[in-house]
Amino acid sequence: MPRFLLTTLPSNDLGLLARSLPIARELSARGHEIAFCSPAKAPGVLIAEAGFQNLTSRHPVYHINFDDLGFSGIIRLLKSKPLKDEYGNILNFLFQLIRSVPIRFAPSTPDVWNMDHAAAMLGMMNTNFVKSHCHAMLNLMEEFEPDIVIDFLNPIACIAARVLKKPLISVIQADGHPANKGFIWWKEPTKKIPTATPAINRVLTGYGLKPIRKTEELCLGDLTLIVGSPETDPIPQGSQGHFIGPLLWQKSNAELPSWVEDIDKGKPLIWVYSGNPRYAPKRTVADSEVILHASIDVLGTEDVQVVLTTGHHTLPEEYLPLPKNFHFAGYVPGLALAEKCDLMIHHGGYGSCQTGLVSGTPAVIIPTMSERESNARRIASLGAGEFVVPTADKSGRKKIAVEEFKAKINRVITTPPYAENARRCGEILKSYGGVELAAGLIEDFARDKTIRH
Repeated sequence: MPRFLLTTLPSNDLGLLARSLPIARELSARGHEIAFCSPAKAPGVLIAEAGFQNLTSRHPVYHINFDDLGFSGIIRLLKSKPLKDEYGNILNFLFQLIRSVPIRFAPSTPDVWNMDHAAAMLGMMNTNFVKSHCHAMLNLMEEFEPDIVIDFLNPIACIAARVLKKPLISVIQADGHPANKGFIWWKEPTKKIPTATPAINRVLTGYGLKPIRKTEELCLGDLTLIVGSPETDPIPQGSQGHFIGPLLWQKSNAELPSWVEDIDKGKPLIWVYSGNPRYAPKRTVADSEVILHASIDVLGTEDVQVVLTTGHHTLPEEYLPLPKNFHFAGYVPGLALAEKCDLMIHHGGYGSCQTGLVSGTPAVIIPTMSERESNARRIASLGAGEFVVPTADKSGRKKIAVEEFKAKINRVITTPPYAENARRCGEILKSYGGVELAAGLIEDFARDKTIRH
C-alpha cells in the first residue's frame, strides 16, 4: 500500500482541512498510511481530533500568520514552535532567510487577483525565501518518505515533490486553475499585478526543473482533482483536471451539542460563521471580524435564533456578552448544523459555500477577501444566496452597508427559491461522487504512478 503525505497551504483556516480530511479518512479506511503537513494552529486541532499524524512539529515549515510579514515576524513564528531537536535544519533555514533580508512583500491589498499575486504578498518574490522553505519541505519529505504527495494549494510542497520526483496529486478549486482568470474574474486589472514567478523560476531552474509562466501552474499535478462541478465552478473546456464534486469534513460520529436541539424551533435559525476573526494583532486583508460586527448589530434585535461559530478561533472579548438570542461555540459539525438552519451567514470560504449547497441552505455572504468574493458571486449567480461586499477605512477596519445586509437577510430567508436553488445545486454537486470518486481516482493513479512533471 502506498504511503501518502497530504500538504496544505499553511494558513490558519479550516477550509483546506474540509477538503483534505475526507480524502485522508477514505484512504485510511482503504488501508493506506497517511500523514499531514499543515503547521497552523486551527488545522492542527482538526487533524489531531481526526487521529492523523501531523509532521510539522519536527521541521521549521512556516505557516501564514499575516503578522508583520517580514523577517522579524518569521523569526517569532520559528521561536514559537517546538523545534529544539532540529538545530541543523533551523540554522540552514535561518541562514537562507538572513541572506534574503530585507524580504520584499507585495503590498497588502484586498484585491488579490490570483494565486501568483497571493504568493507575492506572502514573501515568494524573494528567491532565498522560497528556497529556504523548499529546503525545509524537502527535509520533511525525505524523512517521511511518502510514495505520493497529495497537495492542497501549497506551491512550496509542489516544488519539493518535483525536486524529489515524487508523484504529485493536486486538489484545487477552479479559480486556482491556470486556465482561469483567477480570483477576480469579473473585471480587468487597472495596473500591473505583482508576481512571484521570477523568484520561483530561479529556484526551479536551480533544482534543474523547468520554469513556469505563473504560480498556478505549480498546483497542477500528475493527477489534478477539481472540487465542485462545471456548473458551480466553471473552467475552460478541455482544461486539465477531473471534477470530483464536494469535499466536506464531518466526523462519522459527529453530534451537535445538546443545546442546539433545545433552541426555540418556532423561530428562524441562522448560523453565523466568521472563520478566523483576526489573523494577527494588526488588521489584515483576510480578517473576518466584520461579520461579527454586522451580524450582532442586525440580528441581535431580530426575532430569530443565532448560532455563532469561529472554527476553533477565539471570539474577541469586546463582543461579549453576546445578545440573548445568540449561542456561541468555537466549533460544531458544519453539515449537521447547516441542515438544521434556515440561513447561513459567512465569510465566503469555499468550504462554507459548498456546505450550504450540499445541505440545501441558502446564504448571505460577507466576503472578506477576493477569493471569497469570487465564491460569493458564484453562489449568487446560482440563485442560492446574496452577498454584501465590505469596504475598509484608512485603518483597514472593514464595514458594510447595514441596511443592505438586513434587507438581503430578510429577502433570502423569506423567498423559497433561494433554498430550492441551493438544494438543486447540491444535488448536482453530489452526483459527481465526492470523496469516493476522489479516492478511486487516487488509487487508480497510485497503481500507475505516471510522473509528468
